[in-house]
Amino acid sequence: MIDLYTWPTPNGHKIHIMLEECGLPYRVHPINIGTGDQFQPEFLRISPNNKIPAIVDSEGPDGQPISLFESGAILLYLASKTGRFLPQGARERYDVLQWLMFQMGGLGPMLGQAHHFRIYAPEKIDYAVNRYTQEAKRLYGVLNQQVGQHRFIAADEYSIADIAVFPWLRSWQNQGIDWADYPHLKDWFDRVAERPAVQRGVEVLASARKPLTDDRARAVLFGAPTTPKT
Repeated sequence: MIDLYTWPTPNGHKIHIMLEECGLPYRVHPINIGTGDQFQPEFLRISPNNKIPAIVDSEGPDGQPISLFESGAILLYLASKTGRFLPQGARERYDVLQWLMFQMGGLGPMLGQAHHFRIYAPEKIDYAVNRYTQEAKRLYGVLNQQVGQHRFIAADEYSIADIAVFPWLRSWQNQGIDWADYPHLKDWFDRVAERPAVQRGVEVLASARKPLTDDRARAVLFGAPTTPKT
């Protein structure tokens, strides 16, 4: 059994989708990042960077429990555990890995900054809004070109690269994106969205997430620690 510590964010949805795609049994433990659950000692023992998602697999590689944080590492672990969504051939595997790194190192952080400065920042800074909106458009263009030449993002098959990218594009409107500018990517997005496991994955804890309505919740979300619960 896998214990999943998560919240319905793009990084959380990656693992929700992967678990559903693989058919692995899991228990969901909500970590409300708007109220400071991510700073609680019991969570920090699993995820020292105080970020979701994290997992504890009671049946690790050596038969003993293993805990993991960082969504990219968890995707790789689950792919290795199940033998799914990561090709066995070296060339194809590295193709998937480079696009996974593209998402982890570029797409996620840059779209996260676009969300922050366009939606959440208490002060609208034109330079920051324009900087990250333009970078979002550039990254969408990179993906649009890739899936214009291939049915999926990497290795011509559905993989953890697709699973990693998809949740980040669900908030395209908040990123200043017009799908009309990226027709190939929109076709890919719609095809992935139709997968039953994807539909189940994005519903995990979806009803629990509420809009941020006060400055304190926004501060906690963006890193201000809270007093640990007793």
